[in-house]
Amino acid sequence: MNWGWMMPESASTFGAGIDSIYYIILWITGAIFVLVETALIVFIIRYRHREGRVAVHTHGSKKAEIVWTVIPLILVLFIVYASNDIWLQVKRADQEGAAPADALPLRVVAKQFEWNVTYPGPDEELDTGDDFVKRNQLHVPIGRAVRIDLGSEDVIHSFFLPDFRVKQDAVPGMTIPVWFEATRTGEFPVACAELCGLGHYRMRASLTVHEADDFDRWQAEELAAGTPAEVADEPEADTAEENKVSEGEDSA
Repeated sequence: MNWGWMMPESASTFGAGIDSIYYIILWITGAIFVLVETALIVFIIRYRHREGRVAVHTHGSKKAEIVWTVIPLILVLFIVYASNDIWLQVKRADQEGAAPADALPLRVVAKQFEWNVTYPGPDEELDTGDDFVKRNQLHVPIGRAVRIDLGSEDVIHSFFLPDFRVKQDAVPGMTIPVWFEATRTGEFPVACAELCGLGHYRMRASLTVHEADDFDRWQAEELAAGTPAEVADEPEADTAEENKVSEGEDSA
């Protein structure tokens, strides 16, 4: 786990843009923290109790109030302006010019306490006969945009890919588009960043980024392992064991 202030290496195309906004906010808030704490120490020393010293009462200063209102307003407007473009690019997957039109469609449905990922199969269309589902396994190809239709079966969850700078609530009754494009291969964590019940702590999955040929090979192997329905119903050992634990907690 990264306990530092610096972000882990980005693995998505828009990661650098997100990081730049993060560091801008970090420097602004850091500078304000230093100024406020310095002023606090100065005031503690300068206006400490002294024998024979009479306190002076003041009703405030309009100039000071204007200054400490205008400066934060300017800073907030600057942050809004600096982050607007990257925010729209990341958060509006259905906006023209954001998620590429040829993005690979996936569906991710959260439930207590797992992630169910629906793959479109070779035809790259969801809700067709070659779809298949994997629990807690998200596989994507490198260098190609992926568009995820995010939903939830029960409560609010939060779909969090820290290395890709993706974080979006999954809300029951809503389908929310999410997109990203991986820039390096490897295995990365998928977490739920919203307290969603007793089993929240174990609601984790893995995201594997493949080379394009390896992704096609993995998908073919999954389809060859059984019909899409059989793949969807096939329980994974870790998930089955966790479900038993969850049932025990619920009954307790």
